[in-house]
Amino acid sequence: MPTYRVLDLEGNVIDTAQDPQLSKEVCLKMYKSMLTLNAMDLILYEAQRQGRISFYMTSYGEEATHMGSAAALTLDDVVYGQYREAGVLMYRGFTLEQFMNQCYSNAMDFGKGRQMPVHYGSRELNFQTISSPLGTQLPQAAGSAYALKRSGKDACVICYFGEGAASEGDFHAALNIAATTDSPCLFFCRNNGYAISTPVKDQYRGDGIASRGQGYGMDTIRVDGNDALAVYNVVKEARTRAIKESRPVLIEALTYRVGHHSTSDDSSAYRPKTEVSDWIKQDSPIARFRKYLERKGYWTDAEETEFKKSIRSRILKEFAAAEKIKKPSLDHMFTDVYAGEQPWNLVEQEAEMRRLVKEFPQHYDVSDYAK
Repeated sequence: MPTYRVLDLEGNVIDTAQDPQLSKEVCLKMYKSMLTLNAMDLILYEAQRQGRISFYMTSYGEEATHMGSAAALTLDDVVYGQYREAGVLMYRGFTLEQFMNQCYSNAMDFGKGRQMPVHYGSRELNFQTISSPLGTQLPQAAGSAYALKRSGKDACVICYFGEGAASEGDFHAALNIAATTDSPCLFFCRNNGYAISTPVKDQYRGDGIASRGQGYGMDTIRVDGNDALAVYNVVKEARTRAIKESRPVLIEALTYRVGHHSTSDDSSAYRPKTEVSDWIKQDSPIARFRKYLERKGYWTDAEETEFKKSIRSRILKEFAAAEKIKKPSLDHMFTDVYAGEQPWNLVEQEAEMRRLVKEFPQHYDVSDYAK
């Protein structure tokens, strides 16, 4: 299956008819979001290494899949992410303060400290909370898309996942559900070359992930995931088809995971460092899009230097503020478990917890927790 592109590696438009001619405002929002995500990743990855947060996952090398797709969506569209879609949420309006609060699991975290870092969610921005188990968001997205169809709302669902998740049974169940119910769901596969440590050559024998959609009778396309404009065009067209024609679409975005899988991983154990450095030099999505913007007269070296300096300062400011906020109240260990009145067993557990904290303060220091 061919790969759709708009820009070559030097940021030149291959076919002018394919240039979406996005406004300067949209182009700069996409690019600045890519730089912001990159800077945030660097700071929070180092913070985990210093023991200041417990876990982190970067998106180095995959920024174009985030911003290109996010720019083609509306806030009415429902997003189901995996755990490498922070840029999509950022583009939709999630603030640096909110990112930091979640990664610190402090009292201002929307999830009340119950989730691991990078497991973001926002009801206001229609971004469903991330789940750790691989692939669980796929059938959820298919069901959500069917609900949207029944409601008659002018919106779709987009579900992001890695090619590793496509080996899970939930992937096949989700595509079949969406196809047979003619639901407006965009399945967006980030094929970044590795399922943690497993390279694609050991994951499948067929023609990638895109070819699987045809077996379910779905429109399918493969796109250069490091080309922000190509990703934008593909998602915009897929969204139109999904809503107007009420059918799902499978998108395979070919990209590369430059960073380690997570802070619990050392990718040098299963891939040569030269492979990573070669990708950075030859096909950086940020560098490619920057060259396009420079040719359009939208961006300069001076603006690049100033923005990188200012955004790093802003991130560090929010980082320092989040670090000072207390952890969520111990009450949240027992709330939101059941609707309505707490059952007797939770009442007893809470009472026992409070007794232990009161009787043995030397063992249970709760001074860092909100009242």
